[in-house]
Amino acid sequence: MPELLKNKYNYESLHELALRIQTVYHSFQVNDFIDATMDKTWDALELKARMRQIAINLGKYLPTDYEQALGIIDKVVESYPAGCNDFTLICFPDFVEVYGQDESHWDLSIAALERYTSSSSSEFAVRPFIINHEKRMMQQMAVWARHGNEHVRRLASEGCRPQLPWGQALASFKKDPSPILGILEKLKADPSLYVRKSVANNLNDISKTHPDLVVKIAKDWYGQNKHTDWIVKHGCRTLLKKGNRDVLDILGFADAACVNVDDFVLDVAPVFIGGHMTFSFTIGAKKAARIRLEYGIDYVKANARRNRKIFQISEISLNENGKKFYTKNHSFADASTRKHYPGTHSVTLIVNGTERGTLDFEVFTK
Repeated sequence: MPELLKNKYNYESLHELALRIQTVYHSFQVNDFIDATMDKTWDALELKARMRQIAINLGKYLPTDYEQALGIIDKVVESYPAGCNDFTLICFPDFVEVYGQDESHWDLSIAALERYTSSSSSEFAVRPFIINHEKRMMQQMAVWARHGNEHVRRLASEGCRPQLPWGQALASFKKDPSPILGILEKLKADPSLYVRKSVANNLNDISKTHPDLVVKIAKDWYGQNKHTDWIVKHGCRTLLKKGNRDVLDILGFADAACVNVDDFVLDVAPVFIGGHMTFSFTIGAKKAARIRLEYGIDYVKANARRNRKIFQISEISLNENGKKFYTKNHSFADASTRKHYPGTHSVTLIVNGTERGTLDFEVFTK
């Protein structure tokens, strides 16, 4: 199981950070800072709470003058190798969020968020500035969208995602995402994949509350530029998983009626938690077609209800009368994102957004 992200904030990383601060600010109390940060509540704190605890204690042990404190942080950031991007340094943008929202600090804070995003990310810290000063901050984001640094351009998109994971939800943008669209328009053909991923994720967020708007954007954007085409497809992934016919048409996926499905069967071996399930099938095209293959697993949850998760198999093009055989293994090993439970599950084959067969199977504990 992969290490929890929150555990990147540990004694070693905090000690290194504190020593770097002390190097440029000699009176910084390294041990007191670490003790105050890693107090009795530390082990129970999740990622954002640990980040915030660090930022609060930076405020206690750095100079009370905000501009002076930023000057020290600047020197600390500069002490890292050129091009360094270290997630643990996201506590510096968080420091700006905690201590820099006063009007008197506006220019200092915005400039600091721009500087610090390259060495970590200011995507979380920028959000309260948007919430409290939406028009002013979105004007700044539009400026950032034209910045020469890809990290700053990404901030312009990532910072205004309506439903950024771990970030404050931007309720006004969930209700009306129109203020975001100009930012995305500026970045829709960005040469940086790092930026394009953010634009796609922003579109995907919008699709969850305004699917028709994203369909319209997809129609307007698709076919103009290979970078933009990638954004459209990745940004429509939730709509694709829902079988949205408009998006399937835009991306060139044929009506499922022109695809035959034969011999959709499960392996006879029993399925145990910690093991895997295997299924196979054959598809055939009645005419030349582009085909998107997915499957859904209806998982039994702890409350005995079932919940579906969609997984992609492949996207292929077949000529008329073309056929292809598939066999697929699906793991039932527990992971940090999913715990498995015994009971009757099902697997559903999905062809171009249309369900083409469902098979039930039992999952057992060992």
